[in-house]
Amino acid sequence: MKKTNHAPFSLEKFVQRALEEDVREGDHTSLSCISETDIGSAELIVKENGVLAGVDVAKKVFQLFDETLEFEQILHDGDAVLKGQIAFKVHGRERSIITTERLVLNLMQRMSGIATTTSKYVQLIAHTKAKVLDTRKTTPGMRWFEKEAVKIGGGVNHRFGLFDMIMIKDNHVDAAGSITDALNRVHDYLTYKNMDLRIEVEVRDFDELEETMSHGGLDRIMLDNFTVEATKRAVQLINGKFEVESSGGITIDTIKSYAESGVDFISVGALTHSVKSLDLSLKIIK
Repeated sequence: MKKTNHAPFSLEKFVQRALEEDVREGDHTSLSCISETDIGSAELIVKENGVLAGVDVAKKVFQLFDETLEFEQILHDGDAVLKGQIAFKVHGRERSIITTERLVLNLMQRMSGIATTTSKYVQLIAHTKAKVLDTRKTTPGMRWFEKEAVKIGGGVNHRFGLFDMIMIKDNHVDAAGSITDALNRVHDYLTYKNMDLRIEVEVRDFDELEETMSHGGLDRIMLDNFTVEATKRAVQLINGKFEVESSGGITIDTIKSYAESGVDFISVGALTHSVKSLDLSLKIIK
């Protein structure tokens, strides 16, 4: 079976675009204040407690910009960190370090914030079988970093994009006419394209759940905006025939109850769409 072909994420191309946006023809402040021959060091300082993410990315950014920079790693992605710890040091041309400072911080602060938040959700449901999933509610152009941060924080990636999974949502159902019609069209399409993709169907109520189960031909059912009690009832009806995912406004305060209802997955858009960045700082050492 063939699957959709797609170009892999290129960190090199991302860094190039990000520096074009920020630097353009030159970092004139650094060019004027710092000699080309000035060699120095900087350290990444953690300024609040959390889960660190993006260390490997930072190393690659520095090396892609200036391969002569030396990276001294102290902490690792996924480490629980405390305010005041040093994550890494970088040695080499001070111009290069300062020019890439903001890109490194923007990526690491965002990724560490997501990893920290994800870790909190994961710890709350660690006693259950449920896994915390991310969504496509990501920052355009930043999806790879944000989903990588979810994994670092202990979560699990849902589909990366529209190309790697069939996910029949409410708008697809309403446009097709029914869940049955949508599923029939999906199977015809996959057969015609000679593709093998996992299929998930979002259901809004028990009528749609019954219709989906009667049809079959899917891998996972998403219970959209079901209450905890309704979720427990749905899990009993599904009875292990399909994977079960809860979704829709689930928060840090309610995730434990949903996990204990017996679902396999809980998707949380808040992991990426409204997370607070972790405070980090990159400082030249003198």
